[in-house]
Amino acid sequence: MQISTMINIEQVLRDLGIQDHNAGTSTGQQSMAKGDKISSSSPTNGKPIASVTATTKEEYEQVISAAQEAFIYWRNVPAPQRGEIIRQYGEALRVRKAELGALVSYEMGKSYQEGLGEVQEMIDICDFAVGLSRQLYGLTMHSERPNHRMYEQWHPLGIVGIISAFNFPVAVWNWNTAIAWACGDVCVWKPSEKAPLCGVACQNIWAEVAAENGLPEGISNLINGDYQVGEWMTHDARVPMISATGSIRMGKIVGQAVAARLGKSLLELGGNNAVIITPNADLEAILPALVFGAVGTAGQRCTSTRRLIVHSSIADKVKETLIKAYAQLRIGDPLDESNHVGPLIDTDAVSAYLSAIQQVQQEGGTLLTDAGVLAGVGYESGCYVKPAIAEVQNHYEIVQEETFAPILYVMTYNELDEAIALQNGVKQGLSSAIMTTHLREAERFLSANGSDCGIANVNIGTSGAEIGGAFGGEKETGGGRESGSDAWKAYMRRQTNTINYGTDLPLAQGIKFDF
Repeated sequence: MQISTMINIEQVLRDLGIQDHNAGTSTGQQSMAKGDKISSSSPTNGKPIASVTATTKEEYEQVISAAQEAFIYWRNVPAPQRGEIIRQYGEALRVRKAELGALVSYEMGKSYQEGLGEVQEMIDICDFAVGLSRQLYGLTMHSERPNHRMYEQWHPLGIVGIISAFNFPVAVWNWNTAIAWACGDVCVWKPSEKAPLCGVACQNIWAEVAAENGLPEGISNLINGDYQVGEWMTHDARVPMISATGSIRMGKIVGQAVAARLGKSLLELGGNNAVIITPNADLEAILPALVFGAVGTAGQRCTSTRRLIVHSSIADKVKETLIKAYAQLRIGDPLDESNHVGPLIDTDAVSAYLSAIQQVQQEGGTLLTDAGVLAGVGYESGCYVKPAIAEVQNHYEIVQEETFAPILYVMTYNELDEAIALQNGVKQGLSSAIMTTHLREAERFLSANGSDCGIANVNIGTSGAEIGGAFGGEKETGGGRESGSDAWKAYMRRQTNTINYGTDLPLAQGIKFDF
């Protein structure tokens, strides 16, 4: 079914309030002068979509001032009432799911189904935040002093600055905002300059909900620009928390800047995720998860499967099965649901893919499939590449790095301890999985001596986390946690309270201070 011929992108843009359709080609990563246009072009066909204006320093100051003022109002709205606003935003997303999903697909390049799935994540996290608005629980403790009561409570932080990446141009923002709003915070968002229109669309949907409820401006804010605009936030003491998603290099810069002013940072950085396949795995059942994990979003997920660690006794069978599966992949327009793989985000990403393929071979790896850039009708953007499989060693320099592209590295092992050591033998620690029907193998992998990642799965792939659990990783992945579980605590400040309801004032630890 040719979805691209059924979805009118011009109508989608109009429905989402994006009016400028005459933008030129984006100039890339160089610094932007005040008020410069940021153009967005679709990697699906190379055509310009629309442009936004880069935020000036003066405009940034206005945004922060509005956010500060809005916070004073928003923190005093009872949390369940804040939850009601979030519920309405989730309902607005349900109404606009098809349009926003199509924009995500067209601007970023992921499949239409993945675009819809990303909007569904936004809806799901709104539902989660609605419930959370009635569950911001503290604790009560017994005091050592008579006639005293102790408890903890949580208060909102203030302004939460959000820096998001292109690969999930709407969901990760909403992971942060829905929880932050429920907690009583206000948000300032700098989306990726590679997908700015998705940010405009989300803000427009919020503006409708805010207007219907008579809310002040400043609860949700959007700023646009390159890294310099992000630097304004990371160095700004008026923004007590920065949540940043992106590369390890970016995360180290952000983390150091925020730490220098003793602010809070939540970092979601790179992944170099591995799947261990044991002789006890159900190969037929796990194949779809393996392929999707490696090629979904054209390998541009932080949770994409990068490494496959296969027991030597089944390695040939696994490789043969994967090669056959890769030969059946359909690559093309992501708005066409018959295709499995869309384009990379831009030609810079293509260059990184080609460089990685070359380095694999230089270091001694062997390509098991064809690799390269696709050309011809339907591939005019120059952003479509062939998903590749390469047989490698874990210590190769290129294998130790994360390449945001559909390249799957395969290696073998003989003992489970060896496989776990290979899995852990990288500097990133986001997602991991083991494929086995053997209970002892599964439990060994999940034990303290097993995977060192923030996410460890059994018989599901590395990609596709649910919002109910906290999402994030260890080591150079940054240590942050977003979305479900008790990740909400990152967006609040803890306060311990002690109340003396007696007639005297004893000191703690039995200290006497008489005079």
